[in-house]
Amino acid sequence: MISATPRDRLCLMMSSEMKQFAIGTLLFKEWPTVRESGNAECFSTDAGGEAPGTGEPSEPATRVLRISQLDAFELDGALEQLVWSQFSQCFQHFKPGLLTPFEPELKALLQLLLWRFTVYSQSATAGQTLLSIRYRDAAASGARRYRPMSRRQKLGLALCTVGERWLRERSHSLFLRLPADSYARAGRRALELLTGLARAASLLNFLQFLRRGSYPTLAERALGLRAEFSKPQAAPRDVSFHYVNRELLWHGFAEFLIFLLPLVNMWKLKAAVLALFSPPNASSSSSAAADDSDASESANCKECGLCGEWPTMPHSIGCGHVFCYYCIKGHTIADIYFTCPRCGAEVSVVEPVRLPVELMDMRQD
Repeated sequence: MISATPRDRLCLMMSSEMKQFAIGTLLFKEWPTVRESGNAECFSTDAGGEAPGTGEPSEPATRVLRISQLDAFELDGALEQLVWSQFSQCFQHFKPGLLTPFEPELKALLQLLLWRFTVYSQSATAGQTLLSIRYRDAAASGARRYRPMSRRQKLGLALCTVGERWLRERSHSLFLRLPADSYARAGRRALELLTGLARAASLLNFLQFLRRGSYPTLAERALGLRAEFSKPQAAPRDVSFHYVNRELLWHGFAEFLIFLLPLVNMWKLKAAVLALFSPPNASSSSSAAADDSDASESANCKECGLCGEWPTMPHSIGCGHVFCYYCIKGHTIADIYFTCPRCGAEVSVVEPVRLPVELMDMRQD
């Protein structure tokens, strides 16, 4: 297991959310130097491949980072989704659900097509090619020259990836077509048991990968495939602990703000600030206050307090401000504690604004 240094123990004093980020960083962190105990974790245990184009053995290659190997899987998944979306768009004008009965088989064919032009021809997936990574035969770890994947390993990788996905997606419909007898139920239970065991083994293999840094999937371990850089690397990545700790802190703080900001009622906060700094009402009598309220309501009738436009079907909530009917109705339904964004007054009643109408006597000469 990874030794706990005094700096690592500091991470245990952080909050629960920050602990998860710190533990993930410790698992993915690559030390830039070799420890005195002889644990050369930052260098590959394989002797590096030959320099491209020279045919001469190269120096020991740097170890492929764990995060780089996982990023390659993410890129492969994104490419498969992109290919499938482009393929399905070719049938968007056909009958809906035309591809649904054959979707697992079509996806398997597209994945085999990608496998043919990536793993079979280059010994690397599309994501690994983008990151300058390739597979090598782990059985030839003592060899000084690069040894690509054998034909058996390529076919086995296709069977373990494409075949496993197809069986997982098609198994349910296969058992539905079989008669409901004891043999079908026993076969389904056996398949579910094997699936559970495979997932447990994959979890243990992934934990071992986080510890050792090789064989991220169970298929790679079974077939003896190890990832290495296809191009010579100058030096392993040197990441300061303080830099990583600072980045984790800001990342956790940003996620906390993203979670907190939607819970803040910005309208109410703005109204409270405006009411705090607004001058008090200087009216002394009730009649003067009523006249001021009518005057302010008449003045504010030209602008909605929410959208700022000319009020449509003007309504009031008891203060001197006017709102569109749909604006104030939508906000009061969404927030039962809605207050006026201009003065902070609480909603007493939503009623239409009654303004005096003056009739002018028009006389003809």
